[in-house]
Amino acid sequence: MTITVQGATSTGGAAIRRTELAAFLRSRRERITPEQVGLPRGRRRRTPGLRREEVAQLSTVGVTWYTWLEQARDIHVSVQVLDAIARALLLDRSERAHLFVLAGEIDPTPGSECSGVPQSLQVMLEQLEPFPACVQNARFDLLAYNRTYRLLMCDLDALPPEDRNCMWLAFTNDDWRASLVDRDETIRLMAAKFRAAMAEHVAEPAWKALLRRLEEASPEFREIWARHEVLRPSDKIKVFRQSTVGVLRLTSTSLWTGPNQGPKLLTYTPVDTETRERLEQLHALALELAEV
Repeated sequence: MTITVQGATSTGGAAIRRTELAAFLRSRRERITPEQVGLPRGRRRRTPGLRREEVAQLSTVGVTWYTWLEQARDIHVSVQVLDAIARALLLDRSERAHLFVLAGEIDPTPGSECSGVPQSLQVMLEQLEPFPACVQNARFDLLAYNRTYRLLMCDLDALPPEDRNCMWLAFTNDDWRASLVDRDETIRLMAAKFRAAMAEHVAEPAWKALLRRLEEASPEFREIWARHEVLRPSDKIKVFRQSTVGVLRLTSTSLWTGPNQGPKLLTYTPVDTETRERLEQLHALALELAEV
Protein backbone atom coordinates (compact mmCIF):
# COMPACT_ATOMS: atom_id res chain seq x y z
CA MET A 1 0.00 0.00 0.00
CA THR A 2 1.34 3.39 -1.02
CA ILE A 3 0.33 6.55 0.84
CA THR A 4 1.56 9.96 -0.13
CA VAL A 5 0.75 13.20 1.63
CA GLN A 6 0.18 15.95 -0.88
CA GLY A 7 1.23 19.55 -0.61
CA ALA A 8 -0.99 22.43 0.35
CA THR A 9 -1.61 23.58 -3.23
CA SER A 10 -4.57 21.32 -4.04
CA THR A 11 -7.48 22.85 -5.88
CA GLY A 12 -10.75 23.83 -4.25
CA GLY A 13 -12.55 21.06 -6.14
CA ALA A 14 -10.23 18.41 -4.72
CA ALA A 15 -10.75 19.78 -1.21
CA ILE A 16 -14.52 19.59 -1.64
CA ARG A 17 -14.27 15.99 -2.83
CA ARG A 18 -12.12 15.09 0.17
CA THR A 19 -14.70 16.62 2.50
CA GLU A 20 -17.50 14.75 0.75
CA LEU A 21 -15.47 11.54 0.89
CA ALA A 22 -14.89 11.96 4.63
CA ALA A 23 -18.59 12.54 5.30
CA PHE A 24 -19.57 9.62 3.08
CA LEU A 25 -17.22 7.22 4.87
CA ARG A 26 -18.50 8.31 8.28
CA SER A 27 -22.12 7.89 7.24
CA ARG A 28 -21.51 4.40 5.84
CA ARG A 29 -19.47 3.35 8.89
CA GLU A 30 -22.14 4.51 11.33
CA ARG A 31 -24.93 2.51 9.71
CA ILE A 32 -23.26 -0.91 10.16
CA THR A 33 -23.60 -2.93 13.34
CA PRO A 34 -20.68 -5.01 14.62
CA GLU A 35 -22.86 -8.11 14.33
CA GLN A 36 -23.25 -7.57 10.58
CA VAL A 37 -19.51 -8.01 10.05
CA GLY A 38 -18.91 -10.67 12.67
CA LEU A 39 -17.45 -8.43 15.40
CA PRO A 40 -18.44 -8.48 19.10
CA ARG A 41 -20.47 -5.51 20.28
CA GLY A 42 -18.98 -5.23 23.77
CA ARG A 43 -20.49 -3.38 26.71
CA ARG A 44 -19.03 0.10 26.36
CA ARG A 45 -19.82 0.93 22.76
CA ARG A 46 -20.87 4.56 22.39
CA THR A 47 -20.09 5.08 18.72
CA PRO A 48 -23.04 4.43 16.39
CA GLY A 49 -22.17 1.60 14.03
CA LEU A 50 -18.52 0.60 13.67
CA ARG A 51 -15.49 2.31 15.15
CA ARG A 52 -12.76 3.65 12.88
CA GLU A 53 -10.31 1.05 14.11
CA GLU A 54 -12.80 -1.70 13.26
CA VAL A 55 -13.13 -0.48 9.67
CA ALA A 56 -9.33 -0.33 9.48
CA GLN A 57 -9.13 -3.88 10.79
CA LEU A 58 -11.72 -5.18 8.32
CA SER A 59 -10.04 -3.47 5.36
CA THR A 60 -6.48 -4.27 6.59
CA VAL A 61 -5.24 -0.66 6.55
CA GLY A 62 -3.67 1.40 9.29
CA VAL A 63 -5.95 3.08 11.83
CA THR A 64 -4.10 6.39 11.51
CA TRP A 65 -4.35 6.35 7.76
CA TYR A 66 -8.08 5.54 7.78
CA THR A 67 -8.59 8.33 10.33
CA TRP A 68 -6.88 10.74 7.94
CA LEU A 69 -9.43 9.79 5.29
CA GLU A 70 -12.33 10.64 7.60
CA GLN A 71 -10.58 13.88 8.50
CA ALA A 72 -10.40 14.88 4.82
CA ARG A 73 -6.59 14.91 4.85
CA ASP A 74 -4.87 15.47 1.50
CA ILE A 75 -3.65 11.91 0.86
CA HIS A 76 -3.69 9.58 -2.13
CA VAL A 77 -5.29 6.15 -1.86
CA SER A 78 -4.78 3.18 -4.16
CA VAL A 79 -7.65 1.42 -5.90
CA GLN A 80 -6.82 -1.76 -3.96
CA VAL A 81 -7.41 0.01 -0.66
CA LEU A 82 -10.61 1.63 -1.95
CA ASP A 83 -11.83 -1.82 -2.91
CA ALA A 84 -11.03 -3.15 0.56
CA ILE A 85 -12.85 -0.25 2.23
CA ALA A 86 -15.88 -0.72 -0.04
CA ARG A 87 -16.10 -4.34 1.03
CA ALA A 88 -15.54 -3.56 4.71
CA LEU A 89 -18.34 -0.97 4.66
CA LEU A 90 -20.70 -3.31 2.76
CA LEU A 91 -21.22 -0.77 -0.02
CA ASP A 92 -23.64 -1.64 -2.79
CA ARG A 93 -22.91 -1.06 -6.49
CA SER A 94 -23.92 2.63 -6.57
CA GLU A 95 -22.23 3.45 -3.26
CA ARG A 96 -19.04 1.80 -4.43
CA ALA A 97 -19.08 3.87 -7.63
CA HIS A 98 -19.64 7.01 -5.55
CA LEU A 99 -16.65 6.15 -3.35
CA PHE A 100 -14.31 5.84 -6.32
CA VAL A 101 -15.56 9.08 -7.88
CA LEU A 102 -14.99 11.02 -4.66
CA ALA A 103 -11.51 9.51 -4.35
CA GLY A 104 -10.70 10.49 -7.94
CA GLU A 105 -9.94 6.93 -9.03
CA ILE A 106 -11.34 4.54 -11.64
CA ASP A 107 -12.96 1.40 -10.25
CA PRO A 108 -11.08 -1.59 -11.73
CA THR A 109 -14.13 -3.84 -11.21
CA PRO A 110 -17.17 -1.59 -11.76
CA GLY A 111 -19.49 -4.54 -12.22
CA SER A 112 -18.80 -6.00 -8.79
CA GLU A 113 -21.48 -5.90 -6.15
CA CYS A 114 -20.83 -5.67 -2.41
CA SER A 115 -24.02 -7.26 -1.21
CA GLY A 116 -23.44 -6.68 2.48
CA VAL A 117 -24.92 -10.06 3.44
CA PRO A 118 -22.89 -11.98 6.03
CA GLN A 119 -22.49 -15.73 5.77
CA SER A 120 -24.74 -16.24 8.80
CA LEU A 121 -27.69 -14.76 6.90
CA GLN A 122 -26.91 -16.89 3.85
CA VAL A 123 -27.07 -19.98 6.03
CA MET A 124 -30.33 -18.81 7.58
CA LEU A 125 -31.91 -18.38 4.15
CA GLU A 126 -31.09 -21.98 3.29
CA GLN A 127 -32.41 -23.26 6.61
CA LEU A 128 -35.79 -21.60 5.95
CA GLU A 129 -36.41 -23.70 2.82
CA PRO A 130 -38.88 -24.77 1.50
CA PHE A 131 -40.29 -21.41 2.59
CA PRO A 132 -39.24 -18.52 0.32
CA ALA A 133 -36.93 -15.98 1.95
CA CYS A 134 -34.67 -13.16 0.86
CA VAL A 135 -32.55 -10.31 2.16
CA GLN A 136 -33.26 -6.88 0.75
CA ASN A 137 -32.49 -3.31 1.67
CA ALA A 138 -34.84 -0.36 2.06
CA ARG A 139 -34.34 0.40 -1.63
CA PHE A 140 -35.85 -3.03 -2.51
CA ASP A 141 -32.54 -4.37 -3.86
CA LEU A 142 -32.42 -8.16 -3.55
CA LEU A 143 -29.11 -8.80 -1.80
CA ALA A 144 -29.60 -12.55 -1.36
CA TYR A 145 -32.33 -15.18 -1.60
CA ASN A 146 -32.84 -18.89 -1.14
CA ARG A 147 -33.65 -21.40 -3.86
CA THR A 148 -37.41 -21.28 -3.35
CA TYR A 149 -37.56 -17.49 -3.53
CA ARG A 150 -35.49 -17.64 -6.70
CA LEU A 151 -38.52 -19.07 -8.57
CA LEU A 152 -41.35 -17.47 -6.61
CA MET A 153 -42.11 -14.70 -9.13
CA CYS A 154 -39.55 -15.22 -11.89
CA ASP A 155 -36.18 -16.89 -12.31
CA LEU A 156 -33.97 -14.39 -10.52
CA ASP A 157 -30.77 -16.19 -11.46
CA ALA A 158 -31.54 -15.50 -15.12
CA LEU A 159 -31.52 -11.74 -14.53
CA PRO A 160 -28.48 -9.46 -14.47
CA PRO A 161 -27.61 -8.35 -10.91
CA GLU A 162 -28.57 -4.73 -11.59
CA ASP A 163 -32.16 -5.83 -12.36
CA ARG A 164 -32.64 -7.75 -9.11
CA ASN A 165 -34.67 -5.01 -7.46
CA CYS A 166 -38.30 -5.59 -6.49
CA MET A 167 -39.42 -2.12 -7.54
CA TRP A 168 -37.78 -2.46 -10.94
CA LEU A 169 -39.22 -5.94 -11.51
CA ALA A 170 -42.71 -4.96 -10.38
CA PHE A 171 -42.88 -2.26 -13.03
CA THR A 172 -40.85 -3.75 -15.89
CA ASN A 173 -40.64 -7.57 -15.74
CA ASP A 174 -43.57 -9.42 -17.34
CA ASP A 175 -43.10 -12.66 -15.38
CA TRP A 176 -42.83 -10.84 -12.04
CA ARG A 177 -45.90 -8.73 -12.80
CA ALA A 178 -47.92 -11.78 -13.87
CA SER A 179 -47.23 -13.43 -10.50
CA LEU A 180 -48.92 -10.58 -8.59
CA VAL A 181 -52.57 -11.57 -8.17
CA ASP A 182 -53.59 -8.06 -7.08
CA ARG A 183 -51.02 -6.27 -9.18
CA ASP A 184 -52.49 -2.77 -9.29
CA GLU A 185 -52.80 -2.53 -5.52
CA THR A 186 -49.44 -4.19 -4.91
CA ILE A 187 -47.42 -1.85 -7.09
CA ARG A 188 -49.23 1.18 -5.69
CA LEU A 189 -48.33 0.14 -2.15
CA MET A 190 -44.74 -0.60 -3.17
CA ALA A 191 -44.34 2.87 -4.64
CA ALA A 192 -45.79 4.41 -1.47
CA LYS A 193 -43.37 2.43 0.72
CA PHE A 194 -40.48 3.39 -1.54
CA ARG A 195 -41.36 7.09 -1.21
CA ALA A 196 -41.58 6.81 2.58
CA ALA A 197 -38.20 5.09 2.77
CA MET A 198 -36.58 7.49 0.33
CA ALA A 199 -37.34 10.48 2.56
CA GLU A 200 -34.26 9.56 4.58
CA HIS A 201 -32.09 9.00 1.50
CA VAL A 202 -33.11 11.74 -0.96
CA ALA A 203 -29.53 12.89 -1.57
CA GLU A 204 -27.97 9.44 -1.97
CA PRO A 205 -26.84 8.55 -5.51
CA ALA A 206 -28.16 4.98 -5.47
CA TRP A 207 -31.68 6.09 -4.58
CA LYS A 208 -31.70 8.89 -7.15
CA ALA A 209 -30.39 6.54 -9.82
CA LEU A 210 -33.13 3.96 -9.19
CA LEU A 211 -35.84 6.62 -9.19
CA ARG A 212 -34.58 8.07 -12.46
CA ARG A 213 -34.37 4.61 -14.01
CA LEU A 214 -37.96 3.79 -13.02
CA GLU A 215 -39.29 7.10 -14.29
CA GLU A 216 -37.57 6.61 -17.65
CA ALA A 217 -38.70 3.00 -18.08
CA SER A 218 -42.30 3.00 -16.82
CA PRO A 219 -45.13 5.47 -17.56
CA GLU A 220 -47.17 3.53 -14.99
CA PHE A 221 -44.57 4.26 -12.32
CA ARG A 222 -44.50 7.96 -13.25
CA GLU A 223 -48.27 8.18 -12.86
CA ILE A 224 -48.28 6.44 -9.48
CA TRP A 225 -45.24 8.37 -8.24
CA ALA A 226 -46.97 11.67 -9.02
CA ARG A 227 -49.67 10.85 -6.44
CA HIS A 228 -47.16 11.34 -3.58
CA GLU A 229 -48.65 8.51 -1.53
CA VAL A 230 -46.70 7.42 1.54
CA LEU A 231 -46.94 4.16 3.44
CA ARG A 232 -44.72 2.53 6.04
CA PRO A 233 -43.76 -1.16 5.69
CA SER A 234 -46.17 -3.68 7.18
CA ASP A 235 -46.62 -7.44 7.22
CA LYS A 236 -49.68 -8.96 5.56
CA ILE A 237 -50.98 -11.94 3.61
CA LYS A 238 -49.77 -11.89 0.01
CA VAL A 239 -51.09 -13.95 -2.87
CA PHE A 240 -48.87 -14.99 -5.78
CA ARG A 241 -49.63 -16.94 -8.94
CA GLN A 242 -46.49 -19.02 -9.48
CA SER A 243 -46.20 -20.13 -13.09
CA THR A 244 -45.54 -23.82 -12.30
CA VAL A 245 -47.30 -24.74 -9.03
CA GLY A 246 -50.21 -22.26 -9.01
CA VAL A 247 -51.61 -19.85 -6.43
CA LEU A 248 -49.68 -19.38 -3.18
CA ARG A 249 -51.14 -17.65 -0.12
CA LEU A 250 -48.31 -16.49 2.12
CA THR A 251 -47.81 -14.44 5.24
CA SER A 252 -44.84 -12.09 4.94
CA THR A 253 -42.64 -11.15 7.87
CA SER A 254 -39.83 -8.57 7.79
CA LEU A 255 -36.95 -8.48 10.27
CA TRP A 256 -34.44 -5.62 10.02
CA THR A 257 -30.90 -6.90 10.53
CA GLY A 258 -29.29 -3.50 11.22
CA PRO A 259 -30.00 0.09 12.24
CA ASN A 260 -31.38 2.84 10.01
CA GLN A 261 -33.24 0.40 7.80
CA GLY A 262 -30.23 -1.63 6.85
CA PRO A 263 -30.70 -5.03 5.15
CA LYS A 264 -33.80 -6.93 6.24
CA LEU A 265 -34.70 -10.58 6.24
CA LEU A 266 -38.03 -11.14 4.48
CA THR A 267 -39.70 -14.51 4.96
CA TYR A 268 -42.90 -16.01 3.56
CA THR A 269 -44.81 -18.72 5.41
CA PRO A 270 -47.84 -20.65 4.04
CA VAL A 271 -51.32 -19.69 5.16
CA ASP A 272 -52.84 -23.09 4.40
CA THR A 273 -51.91 -26.72 3.79
CA GLU A 274 -52.40 -26.44 0.04
CA THR A 275 -49.88 -23.60 -0.14
CA ARG A 276 -47.39 -25.54 1.94
CA GLU A 277 -47.63 -28.51 -0.43
CA ARG A 278 -47.16 -26.25 -3.42
CA LEU A 279 -44.13 -24.64 -1.78
CA GLU A 280 -42.60 -28.07 -1.36
CA GLN A 281 -43.19 -28.71 -5.07
CA LEU A 282 -41.59 -25.38 -5.92
CA HIS A 283 -38.62 -26.15 -3.70
CA ALA A 284 -38.17 -29.52 -5.37
CA LEU A 285 -38.14 -27.80 -8.76
CA ALA A 286 -35.59 -25.28 -7.49
CA LEU A 287 -33.34 -28.11 -6.30
CA GLU A 288 -33.53 -29.75 -9.72
CA LEU A 289 -32.54 -26.49 -11.44
CA ALA A 290 -29.69 -25.95 -9.00
CA GLU A 291 -28.21 -29.31 -10.00
CA VAL A 292 -28.31 -28.56 -13.73
